[in-house]
Amino acid sequence: MTEASEWRGRVGRTWAEQWRRTDRAFGQLTDRLLAATRGLDFAHALDIGCGAGELTLALARNRPDACVTGVDVSPDLLAVARRRGTNRSNVRFMEGDAAQWTPRPHQSPSFLTSRHGVMFFEDSVAAFANLAGHAAPRARLLFSCFRERSDNPFFTEPARQLPQAPEPPAPGAPGPFAFADRAHVERILGAAGWGDPVFDRFDFPMIAGAGENAVDEAVAYFLNIGPVASATASLDGLARDRLTERLRNLAERSCRGDIVSLPASTWLVTATALA
Repeated sequence: MTEASEWRGRVGRTWAEQWRRTDRAFGQLTDRLLAATRGLDFAHALDIGCGAGELTLALARNRPDACVTGVDVSPDLLAVARRRGTNRSNVRFMEGDAAQWTPRPHQSPSFLTSRHGVMFFEDSVAAFANLAGHAAPRARLLFSCFRERSDNPFFTEPARQLPQAPEPPAPGAPGPFAFADRAHVERILGAAGWGDPVFDRFDFPMIAGAGENAVDEAVAYFLNIGPVASATASLDGLARDRLTERLRNLAERSCRGDIVSLPASTWLVTATALA
């Protein structure tokens, strides 16, 4: 489980250092989310759990007449996002938890989105209720989240290389697969004031490494920010070396040309604010 305190500390710092790798890993998903915004009319948009700002900045580029706000709990990730958005006048980044976030006066968002940022809420109903309460009437919501772990070899295959499988989190606990269960998400959204949810499956290859040193890149991804990163911290030198070798073998098996990728499966969820 990755808690908000970890995103404010060690995990956030690591992801901030590795933001180029995460942008690359989620590239096809970002493109799919952007495609889903075509035809939507909004003057103010909110990117929830914006991280290093890739989706926020892409929205701002595509909608130069709209004001786009990115909010995240990690000061380190926000520092990266602000550097990247220095020359973008219609974007701003705020540190905060979605459960307490409030918009500026007269800037209630009519479009709210998130690329895999909503699964880490400590109280999902409270967070979505707060967002609904501050959204414009009939605001549209679009977010992505991982489907079941078994549908995501990007996670399961690296985890098989560990000397001991990590303890699975409690159902619904904050973490990558907290929103895998469609019925669970529907209950959360309904309780929080969001209606008409629609779930679309989107499968894509998550890229762990690319270029001339794609295998090395993939191993570094898995060890630093990938699905086994937290488990490696407790391994001694020999055990870590053995894991690294097994991950290298996995990367080599998963390399096609100059790309190392593994399948990932997500939900793209849309809903409408009831108020």
